[in-house]
Amino acid sequence: IGWSERRATKAAQKLPENHEEILTHAFLREAYTIRDHAIPAALRINTDQTQLIYQQGTKTTWNEKGAKQVATVGQEEKRAFTLIPSIAADGTLLPMQAVYNGQSSRSLPNPSSPGYDEAIDFGFRMRPSLTPTYWSTHETMHDLVDNIIAPYFNRTKEELGLPPSQCSIWKIDCWSVHKSDEFLTWMKKNHNSIIIIFVPGGCT
Repeated sequence: IGWSERRATKAAQKLPENHEEILTHAFLREAYTIRDHAIPAALRINTDQTQLIYQQGTKTTWNEKGAKQVATVGQEEKRAFTLIPSIAADGTLLPMQAVYNGQSSRSLPNPSSPGYDEAIDFGFRMRPSLTPTYWSTHETMHDLVDNIIAPYFNRTKEELGLPPSQCSIWKIDCWSVHKSDEFLTWMKKNHNSIIIIFVPGGCT
């Protein structure tokens, strides 16, 4: 009937035209920061946020040959949560935070769920967003820093014999919450030894 197996289509993110220059400057800024503050690999963390869909759909389907727009079952599935992984430059994987859509702990995984106790033992943080979405908020970012990022930095400084004033690097993307005056002011007030470095916009 003139059909063939096709992959679902979506708009692709475009890199800035001068992305090589932008990334070179970002690399040099980070290198200078590492040098000037003598920051070891264990005190440099990269954190990102990723959407995890509860029921993943397929990326391919059967459609007419030559079709420009192709949709698949589950491709637009939005029932999901946000997982926030962090890893240090020496390869240390930190506990993860998970943010769920909801107003209370009833939105979180049931404590009787398989693997729940193990995740808690590893230091995972499961938080309701307290908003209509499952995206991170200022409150969940504060929880992430206070209970995962900063304790790791403090513990690692002690293990390395470094003073509490030793600077560390936290690399995150240019999301609006991250770059907001509210969040950056809170970081300076509560965690002033953590230097935030942003991944250039459109270059993650």
